[in-house]
Amino acid sequence: MKQVEASKADTIKGQVSEISQELATAAEHLIGLNKAVSIFGSARTPRNSFYYNKTIEISKLLAESGFSIISGGGPGIMEAANKGCYEADGHSVGLNIKLPHEQHDNSYQSDSLYFKYFVSRKTTFFMNSSAYIMMPGGFGTMDEVFETLTLIQTGKAHHAPIVFVGSEFWGGLVDWIKEQLLGCSYVSAPDLDLFVVEDNPEKIVDYVVSKHKELSLDKDCFGLR
Repeated sequence: MKQVEASKADTIKGQVSEISQELATAAEHLIGLNKAVSIFGSARTPRNSFYYNKTIEISKLLAESGFSIISGGGPGIMEAANKGCYEADGHSVGLNIKLPHEQHDNSYQSDSLYFKYFVSRKTTFFMNSSAYIMMPGGFGTMDEVFETLTLIQTGKAHHAPIVFVGSEFWGGLVDWIKEQLLGCSYVSAPDLDLFVVEDNPEKIVDYVVSKHKELSLDKDCFGLR
């Protein structure tokens, strides 16, 4: 039993060391990153589909407004996010995850980082973002959505604008949050103000820009608490 416990402890220590190294490498690599918007969404979104093209448009407008773009570095929405920024000659960052399937790097990244662990990858998003754009996606996107909301709700991350893009896609979830979570008092009414739902790219960018100024989101506001 002691040998098993010792082996488990060694495994955990090794993983913690790897996670720490990934975080340190990312922090050093992105030290100069400022005014960055993270765009989350499905890796399975086809090229030239409605939300793929809309993501390109939003990303391009954000880049033209002086924002860097951070994505997960893969295909689908992630590729579209990097592509829009790339086409606007912006700073396009990809936080790539090593997976046995699905994920492959897209070719529109100014900076590419590679992660073995989701925890260090997600932390890097939160350490460097001053706004979040939520495009349609699956379990991974939902994980990112609710962790973002939770960190800001609990004060573990600085307040930052969150935009759900696609009222048709997100409408059912938002209704459920209002009816079930708010209705059962699992969240409070002010929590519903943590995000907005918007479909128009120009209005999305105007909202991000105005909230960035209102909240005085600069490099000192980044990171976790």
